[in-house]
Amino acid sequence: MKGLRKVLLCSALGTALIAMMSTTMTATADTKPTIKIGYVEGWDDSVATSNVAAEIIQKRLGYPVQLVPVAAGIMWQGVARGDLDATLSAWLPVTQGAYWDQFKTKVTDLGTNFPDARIGLIVPADVPEKSIGDLDSHKADFGGRIVGIDAGAGVMKKTDDAIKAYNLDYQLMPSSGSAMTAELARSMHANKPVIVTGWAPHWMFAKWKLKFLDDPKKVYGDAEHVDNVVNPGLETKAAPVVAFLKKFQWKPGEIDSVMLATENGAKPVAAADAWIAAHGDRVDSWVAQ
Repeated sequence: MKGLRKVLLCSALGTALIAMMSTTMTATADTKPTIKIGYVEGWDDSVATSNVAAEIIQKRLGYPVQLVPVAAGIMWQGVARGDLDATLSAWLPVTQGAYWDQFKTKVTDLGTNFPDARIGLIVPADVPEKSIGDLDSHKADFGGRIVGIDAGAGVMKKTDDAIKAYNLDYQLMPSSGSAMTAELARSMHANKPVIVTGWAPHWMFAKWKLKFLDDPKKVYGDAEHVDNVVNPGLETKAAPVVAFLKKFQWKPGEIDSVMLATENGAKPVAAADAWIAAHGDRVDSWVAQ
């Protein structure tokens, strides 16, 4: 009898152990890796696009997402090294072209999420100057300065080039995206001429009447595109995420409402969720297998 009880006990323990192992293996198999997405803090389009994509990846594809704010150069390096899985903020071919040239053999471009991007010098729409070449003869009107963003940004490097190409006696003032728009807001409120480095898409064009200065020497290049760039290992790590990012692209005007909502005080995640809730068909088309 004791022998029988021992056999039954061992059998029960074995069954329990197998069940535990099976449960553990199933849980491990069901656990999805975290997707790390790098974005440029202070770039409103980068924040908006990254948050919308992150919410879709988390809630529709089931992958946890970590959004990582970084400078542009570190962002590209992170994707190339695999420290980051992706960035949806690759401005090409001009703004971040140097980074593409440096890392293109170590990253994969999945396609464009915003097709008609542009960088350059932006002024109030009512100033008489139309071209960058007009600026030097009106230096006093603008205080001899151009309000910039973070020093490592592509638009800042191109503005340095523009100052030389157009022989401008202006000082480029590095700051940040938020500091630049704050300076723009003060100048617009005071009806004061101002020059800022900027880009489209950006919520400031919806809030104020602004214009890009013509660039006949094409220092800033023509219209650009913002691409989804990933580490090649993401295909193995999370194939459904790669499939989604290949389809994820804004239509004209779509991103504006997300950026404006954030500028008006909404949290980026809340603004993203509101847009997703209002555009279910668009999201469905992106995640359909």
